[in-house]
Amino acid sequence: MGFAMTHLPHVHMIVPGGGISLDGTRWISSRPAFLLPVRVLGKLFRRLFLTRLIQLQDAGKLTFFGSVAHLADRQVFLRHLSPVRGKRWVVFAKSAFAGPEAVLAYLSLYTHRVAISNSRLISLDKDGVTFRYKDYRRDGTDRQRIMTLATAEFIRRFLIHILPKGFHRIPHYGLLAGGSRNICIARARELLSVVQPPENDATDEPIDIRQPCPCCGGA
Repeated sequence: MGFAMTHLPHVHMIVPGGGISLDGTRWISSRPAFLLPVRVLGKLFRRLFLTRLIQLQDAGKLTFFGSVAHLADRQVFLRHLSPVRGKRWVVFAKSAFAGPEAVLAYLSLYTHRVAISNSRLISLDKDGVTFRYKDYRRDGTDRQRIMTLATAEFIRRFLIHILPKGFHRIPHYGLLAGGSRNICIARARELLSVVQPPENDATDEPIDIRQPCPCCGGA
């Protein structure tokens, strides 16, 4: 938690507040202050998550060690999940306080970022790698912390942030699906009476004044 490079799988998703009708003649907007029923979504996610979890256990793709080794038995595993089925799974869905622009600005920081930036690295020696991170459980200036990890552990944490083969960092669906993207966006702009922004004619790449890497020569 807090940029310590621990394993925290999650997905950021941007969903438009409406869509083009099936016959392509009008734009259907979601209701103000409402996108979807969160309680229904909670139940749906609970069912899909638990069903898939059981499928993985049946296929032998879940491994249990130590104090939870007994969960390898299917009946024990099902009994362990049973109480979870009766709990309400909470889905949080509210408008962003600063509007959609703030959401896009926040997500843009992560689309092409690696697990840790060079600016957070402090040192590397026989004791390991030392770097800065934020601990969100603390307040104020005390939130900025320093951590030293053994080199092997630092590499392990870095590598778990590399997507598995076949995964795409930014997949697109619906209006932004590859083959129909330009047509759909143009039609949406037409239906919403939105003027297409002017294209940037600048083709020259900005000059990179950084020194090349002394080891590989790369930027």
